[in-house]
Amino acid sequence: MKWIVITSPDFLSGEAFFIDKLFRHGLDLLHLRKSGASVEDYRHLLSLIPECWHSRIVLHEHFELTSEFRLHGIHLNRRCSHVPEGFKGSISCSCHSLEEVVANKPLRNYLFLSPIFNSISKVGYEAAFSDSTLQQAAQDAIIDSKVIALGGVSSANIPQLKSWHFGGAAFLGDIWSRINDPRVDQYLDTLRQLLA
Repeated sequence: MKWIVITSPDFLSGEAFFIDKLFRHGLDLLHLRKSGASVEDYRHLLSLIPECWHSRIVLHEHFELTSEFRLHGIHLNRRCSHVPEGFKGSISCSCHSLEEVVANKPLRNYLFLSPIFNSISKVGYEAAFSDSTLQQAAQDAIIDSKVIALGGVSSANIPQLKSWHFGGAAFLGDIWSRINDPRVDQYLDTLRQLLA
């Protein structure tokens, strides 16, 4: 399974160092999402992340930085919903229904489907799909290697995601709540093993 982390919506002290740590522990992709932040703020954070990881970073806005930093790709959303003319990198998007997955899968390299579990970082943002719905979607090949689970994802529910045939797991609250945890290295190693 792919291991994806979405950045905290706020800029954090030590964030670039922690991002480097995530990649060193086997992170596949980092989605840089700082809604409303300036292009200069994005550029500054990107400049602090070792260049060797740039090809594994996806932007949710300020798509013009993808060529400047040779980034992996872009993630389409309500604010930034159009692919820049001539763009050749990876394109992903978020879906909140199985119908959206079916409609977007042929057009995108991969998709987020959410919320799969109750959110860790957004209070009141609860799971939108039942176990039986996700089982059926897996049987119907709606959920496959191109569909990434988002929403309440933690190490505890990776086995369930595998049973639903998700191609990966996107982490947000679970990871960023551990930025100052002295045992974070062990947790990240465990995650990598569970996702293998």
